[in-house]
Amino acid sequence: MKSFFKLILLFITVSVASQTNDFTSKIYENYETYKETSLDKRRIKHQDIQPIINALKNKPGFTVNKVGQSIEGRDLTLISIGSGKNKVFLWSQMHGDEPTATQAIFDIFNLLISNDFTSEKETILNSVTLHFLPMLNPDGAEKYTRRNTLGIDINRDALRLQSPEGRTLKRVRDSLNADFGFNLHDQNIYYNAERTDKPATISYLAPAYNYEKDINQVRGDAMKIIVFMNDIIQKYAPGQVGRYNDAFEPRAFGDNIQKWGTSTILIESGGYKNDVEKQEIRKLNYVSILSAIYTIANGRYKNIPIADYENIPRNDSKLFDLKIEGATYNLLGKPYTVDIGVKRYEVDNADNSDFYNVGRIADLGDLSTFYGYNTFNADGYTIVEGKIYSEVFNAVDDISDLDVFKLLKSGFTYLQLETLPENNLEASKPIHLVKAGHQIPELILRPGVNPTFLLQKNGVNEYAVINGFLIDLKTKKNVLKNALVYR
Repeated sequence: MKSFFKLILLFITVSVASQTNDFTSKIYENYETYKETSLDKRRIKHQDIQPIINALKNKPGFTVNKVGQSIEGRDLTLISIGSGKNKVFLWSQMHGDEPTATQAIFDIFNLLISNDFTSEKETILNSVTLHFLPMLNPDGAEKYTRRNTLGIDINRDALRLQSPEGRTLKRVRDSLNADFGFNLHDQNIYYNAERTDKPATISYLAPAYNYEKDINQVRGDAMKIIVFMNDIIQKYAPGQVGRYNDAFEPRAFGDNIQKWGTSTILIESGGYKNDVEKQEIRKLNYVSILSAIYTIANGRYKNIPIADYENIPRNDSKLFDLKIEGATYNLLGKPYTVDIGVKRYEVDNADNSDFYNVGRIADLGDLSTFYGYNTFNADGYTIVEGKIYSEVFNAVDDISDLDVFKLLKSGFTYLQLETLPENNLEASKPIHLVKAGHQIPELILRPGVNPTFLLQKNGVNEYAVINGFLIDLKTKKNVLKNALVYR
């Protein structure tokens, strides 16, 4: 008889696992059906999500409540659906410049509204009550900055509770006494999975609730959910998952919410090659969060070994946007072999709706233990300083038909204009613009220097690096966002 019951239990477990895998695969494959297309850029603002939230008020099953206000008076909204006894609380954009999961939340709403996946949604909504606070720091989002208007990091305000946003988060958590909490963030794109060249596209953490990093059932359940989510992400971004640093931070909300009895899962959205706006990462958030909610609903996570959590590689920070390996650099008459690590930093426009890039040499020397989103083997290539083209043009319109690639091949990386574009600091063509008569400094490679030079082989300029973007002068292939305007 015992064998019979074991067989039945095994059959049920396998059946539930199969259903979960099938659900995950289908929501991934059909993602575009549910993607909230009005939110297709990272720099979303409070006003962008209000029409969507208002529309949810008229959707069956949803309740929408104002639960607080930011310092500047923007509403903080809690959106709830479901009737199950397991309460799940998800909050996003505690840092105003970390919106990837915010977008994914609205994709999840679209799936819940749809007529699809009726069986899975019935399981979820009968077993779980979901509560979403999609933008905790709308004032920071307005300026695309981490901190709130008070100038503090809300995620370090769990004890003092000086920010109205932090007080709202605490009050909502306490009123719900949620079983599970999803603390949704973005991390910088230069994290990699330890000892690999893979970006930490998604990093997870079950935050510690004390300095000893003890594991009780609350934290252990969070670890099990993370192991489950990691398995899902491995299908779509193999090797691109990291484990965030679990040092206890007594001021942080995640650590304290874990301490207060809510199994807390931190999700950090990092980088993914050629995904500047993090739309593929948004999709991975959508799939993994929905799948995690489903496994909470069906209880499958309970059988996952906690030990598998430690098998997820730690976050490291050894990525560059561009890594140039083994280039020859002539200095004071002598040749040296150097690797160059380049990072491209984002500088926002006036209303924080878009950005341009400023490239910087982040490091140089022996970078053999570092990696690049784009790595170029420069063995046999010599770094050559670019020149200013002698002809002076009147304005930008006068260079619209210019063969810039021909100029780059000839060693010119700067054009002179009598009139520079007003207020613009970025140039659309792959060549820098300078005021007529401008003198460029001698190229001396150092951290902090803008990476603009040519890579020459056998006396021929085959590649150009403009503002940290690598340009193949033979194929004209490049992914340049912008060059710079020097005034």
